[in-house]
Amino acid sequence: MNTLVVSPSRNITLDAIAEQAARVKAVVEQARGDVLRPTARKSPPTFNTAQLMALTGFDKSQIDYRIRKGDLPIGRLNETGSRREFTLAEVRQWVRDIRRQELRPHGAEAITITIGNFKGGVTKTTTALTLAQGMSLRGHRVLVIDCDPQGSLTTLFGVLPDSEVGVDETILPLLSGDETEIGYAIRPSYWDGIDLISAASFLFSAEFVLPAKQSKDPKFEFWNVLNYGIDPARLVYDVIVIDTPPSLSYTTINALMASNGIIMPLPPSALDFASSAQFWDLFSDLTTQLITQRGGTKEFAFIDILLAKVEATDAASSVVREWIGAAYADKVLPVEIPKTAATSMSSKEFGTVYDGKAEDTSVRAFKRAVEAYDRFVEIIEDQTQSFWRKQIEG
Repeated sequence: MNTLVVSPSRNITLDAIAEQAARVKAVVEQARGDVLRPTARKSPPTFNTAQLMALTGFDKSQIDYRIRKGDLPIGRLNETGSRREFTLAEVRQWVRDIRRQELRPHGAEAITITIGNFKGGVTKTTTALTLAQGMSLRGHRVLVIDCDPQGSLTTLFGVLPDSEVGVDETILPLLSGDETEIGYAIRPSYWDGIDLISAASFLFSAEFVLPAKQSKDPKFEFWNVLNYGIDPARLVYDVIVIDTPPSLSYTTINALMASNGIIMPLPPSALDFASSAQFWDLFSDLTTQLITQRGGTKEFAFIDILLAKVEATDAASSVVREWIGAAYADKVLPVEIPKTAATSMSSKEFGTVYDGKAEDTSVRAFKRAVEAYDRFVEIIEDQTQSFWRKQIEG
């Protein structure tokens, strides 16, 4: 009979924790490297004619006519000459030309959308990137700001936070007062039409920098630093998407105060639903203290609840969906993001469904996920266009 041998307990020193941290970091970087090899850089997908038709609303004859006309990118034929392929940049050129009336009108500024939730694992970061990609595929210029010191969104862009992100590529110099506007930190990404402001672990220091400045200057509005800092970017981009930490931190408060719209991804589970109540309760208390009691005001163009990681066969989740509907009413978006193998695989590969290959669209589970996100992006674009119209009308 085998005897279980239990090693004697021993105290764990700080040196041992440091060794463990280094070991975990090395394994994480190896995993990222395996997926993003050889240079830890992601590449954008290519598109076939059918996908171009879907994005532009053109039929095959219209696409062929514009190709013959030669005023838009013609792509290239594959090796067998049986299919025409387009790069992401080429597709966006088509979309921006054809959908010019749907883009940000003259006189309007970018809409700023914050993705927020106290809980981790609710698809917050995936929602941020998918929204940014979806809006760019509709022709919009997008700036993505990663406010989470864990740098998960930065990682999804193929950038390794611990080794490839410097302080001056994050919002930290803005929050500390070393910079007054965010332009210094903007970097291009692998995805045409999306620029990135990265995050890394040293962004945690913002939780000490901001209250320290507040204690020295009672008139200092720590919650408005990001809001003021992105003002110049609002004139350059159409959409600004901000991803936040899973807590009501100083950076989260800045992100929420800078936003015109808030999206909360919310899986239909009892614990996630209860956590969402805490989020709004604390947020309400904070805004009362920081704004209302000071005679100020803050309005949002929309607050959306996005049901995410939904399993159609889970009977328990249907009950929670009823609770969510009763609590949030018309704030619940009329679309649900399914929990599918397709979305799980995309996450494993440090990407989203929009990073998939053209041939993936024929897989039923993948198609379901893409269609759900397409509908989600469509709704957000409608709300964005409404926001722009109100800006112009005054």
